[in-house]
Amino acid sequence: MSRLRACVLGATGIAGQEFVVALQRHPFFELVRIGASQRSAKKKFLDAITDPGGKVNWFPRETLDDQTAALQVEDAAQMSVDGIDVVFTAVESDAAKLLEPRFAEKVPVISTASAFRCDEDVPVFLPAVNMDHAALIDVQRKRRGWQGFITPGPNCTTTGLAITLKPLDQAFGVDKVVMTSLQAVSGAGRSPGVAALDIIDNVIPYIAKEEEKVERETKKILGRVEGNTIVAAPIAVSCTCTRVNVLEGHTESVFVGLSRAASLGDARSAMEEFGSAFLALGLPSSPKRLITVQTDPYRPQPRLDRDAENGMTTTVGRFREEPVLGGVKYVLVSHNTRMGAARGGLLIAEYLVKQGYIERSK
Repeated sequence: MSRLRACVLGATGIAGQEFVVALQRHPFFELVRIGASQRSAKKKFLDAITDPGGKVNWFPRETLDDQTAALQVEDAAQMSVDGIDVVFTAVESDAAKLLEPRFAEKVPVISTASAFRCDEDVPVFLPAVNMDHAALIDVQRKRRGWQGFITPGPNCTTTGLAITLKPLDQAFGVDKVVMTSLQAVSGAGRSPGVAALDIIDNVIPYIAKEEEKVERETKKILGRVEGNTIVAAPIAVSCTCTRVNVLEGHTESVFVGLSRAASLGDARSAMEEFGSAFLALGLPSSPKRLITVQTDPYRPQPRLDRDAENGMTTTVGRFREEPVLGGVKYVLVSHNTRMGAARGGLLIAEYLVKQGYIERSK
């Protein structure tokens, strides 16, 4: 098929750069336009991410290719949808509230922002977990009079949690979840508040609005479509979210209460076998396994496991019985800027192309 024409908004930030690099030489999409703030507009992309001292603020490990580096940045607030089939947005929530509906009137918008995650006609997709929520796209289009739609990915902390809960919920039912996160500094981008003197030799015990997002989004993602909305999963979720001195990769300690008794072997198998039908689609950004289970008691570790399968698998270890809640407990590592942000969004876009929800605009 001819490649679909893609645009990235918020391209100069960390998540935006991950979209940019993932779209280089992508078989489904061609990156043709990029947008950012007014101060970056009219500059070449490479110049827009270069500070006055000459430092190139390029975050991904992959190299920025010459063709992408030469693209001219546009003012996202003034951009049209001309010549665009799909928009990937990595802007702050306040900006997303203004920008995303304007683009969604005409074309699909795949977002990392939280602006519309709570809207009842907006699916919050997670690969293999809730692809049936795509039914809401037609509801959203009809209700809002749009040709396109908005679908955000979940909060990066929610990603690993919900992916690992889904197979347990399918097999045994999940009643209660208690989670503590140890989140990488890249999850805060280059925003103020996580300065070097704050985080080195330290743990920050609070991330504003993070716990509420995780608790709310997990229940929506694991919920069921009923009529024109999603009925949240009847799971009690409680979490504490902290920031730690790690560059990338969120670690989470998860305690799960199950409705039906499960052996540790059965719980591990449920995770290892999860998502086979989705994986069989062979989408370009898909890992071979959505969940990788480690038997080494010292794993997972961010430094050793975050980059497994290009950061697209969630690594789980330290499986144990959970006597207080009546279930299992484990530790996971999930790559927050890959599966938890841009590349997870790109994987969803690939699925929606296969299902006919993203196609060449008229």
